Amino acid sequence: MNLSLFIAKRYLISKKSHNAINIITFISVAGVCIGTMALIIVLSAFNGISDLVFGLYNTFDPDIKITPKEGKTFIPISSFEKIKKMDGVAYYTEVLQENALLKYNDKQVIATIKGVSDDFVKMTRIDTVVREGEFILKHDSIDYSVLGYGIARRLNISLTDFMHPLEIYVPKRGNQSYLNPEDAFLIRSVEVSGIFSLNDDFDYRYALIPLSLARELLNRKNELSAIELGIKPDADKGKVQKEIKEILGNRFDIKSRYQQNEVLFKTINSEKWWTFLILAFILVIATFNVIGSLTMLIIEKKKDIQTLMFLGADKYLIRNIFMREGLMITLTGAFSGLLLGLLVCWIQLKFKLVPFSEGFVVDSYPIKIIPMDLAMVFSTVLLIGFFAAWYPVRIFTRRFS
Repeated sequence: MNLSLFIAKRYLISKKSHNAINIITFISVAGVCIGTMALIIVLSAFNGISDLVFGLYNTFDPDIKITPKEGKTFIPISSFEKIKKMDGVAYYTEVLQENALLKYNDKQVIATIKGVSDDFVKMTRIDTVVREGEFILKHDSIDYSVLGYGIARRLNISLTDFMHPLEIYVPKRGNQSYLNPEDAFLIRSVEVSGIFSLNDDFDYRYALIPLSLARELLNRKNELSAIELGIKPDADKGKVQKEIKEILGNRFDIKSRYQQNEVLFKTINSEKWWTFLILAFILVIATFNVIGSLTMLIIEKKKDIQTLMFLGADKYLIRNIFMREGLMITLTGAFSGLLLGLLVCWIQLKFKLVPFSEGFVVDSYPIKIIPMDLAMVFSTVLLIGFFAAWYPVRIFTRRFS
């Protein structure tokens, strides 16, 4: 066995003449353990939240969205037929949307009406988040609407009230002036077939209607606001996006799901890493106990050091002993914290100790463990532990050189 490692292990587990050294060593291990555990739990919680948010947006946003660079609408050109027939494209949805006034009984609200073609529900699977009623936009040539939960609540919608349909008001195109304000609007009545619930971004904004009704309301026969594409699971989304850009040129914005919500996802990511840095800084403070423990141990083992030097030990062996002592304290804390952190995450996944209120999208706080995060946390703890051991060993063993 390596001599410096053997002596370091003896120093770690043997009883010290001053009980304070044992206490400080225990506190050092506990500090590193708690810091490591906190990092594992917090990063796993952020991963869970990120996955939840991605999942929610996956239910509404397409894999790739094509919008005009100038103006609100465009007329599809022949190139879109090529895109529709591309090998990687599974779903092709035409979209026309605009702000409108929704009125139900004596209540009204401004919302975005989103007219969608038939592939929309297959592409997004939004029917899986319908909380009341069912997802129907057209049946037997009758138009229906599916509302976000926030809009439905503001309008106090009742799906069983067939006497009062939802009224949609859209300003007529052109600059005509009207004596009666209501004459300035195109008005259509539709039944509400269902209410979906994702999050506030969607629930308080969107009312889904058939594309044909949207075209009628907005008086845009061939125009669209966007083309939304669902990509096959085995296809390379980046490659498909690049091919679409080559086909359409610079007239259109072609955005992936991440690019459609870039600010949101960057914010979540930055919050995760800022939290990691703050906890890592707290861990640095906790490792000051390691410095104290090693300093006191070096002072206590002063006679042992002199004996070893008389027996032929050089300064490198002396330093290695105490460096390994410090690293063993760090490793003990890191391994303990890693195991405890994983245990807490497993308990949350298994028993859902931190639940969410009823009606939320998920029933408990989401957790996702990523091996790369574990490796990064462990490496960070070891790096901090190394410098925490290096400083006192370098300073306090100098006199024995």
